[in-house]
Amino acid sequence: MTIKFTDDHEWVRQENDLVVVGITDFAQQQMGEVVYIELPDIDRELEQGEEAAVIESVKAAGELKSPVGGVVVEVNDTLTELPEKINEDPDGEGWVYKMKPNDPSELDGLMDLTAYQSLVESLQ
Repeated sequence: MTIKFTDDHEWVRQENDLVVVGITDFAQQQMGEVVYIELPDIDRELEQGEEAAVIESVKAAGELKSPVGGVVVEVNDTLTELPEKINEDPDGEGWVYKMKPNDPSELDGLMDLTAYQSLVESLQ
């Protein structure tokens, strides 16, 4: 199971022909307590880098940008009632949406864990 990262602090996990998208632990720490999330619509077509969701915390509001282009096939409805799942388990139960990528090779342009850790270290 390959996990890739963006410089906007999203993670992408490939699961068969789908990808699961969420925000990184670093991102949720920077945001603080998440209080609201606006999920993308199912069947919505997203371009790579396009705003997919809005996440609001006690500190700030931010956008989750789509790491790859594709079609949203599932959203984590649990987050509507329990947005704090993003804080509690950002790379597990706090996933945001699943999509079918148009071009899986776009994943190749994202960072691996080592590169992402270097990015985070440079920001601290």
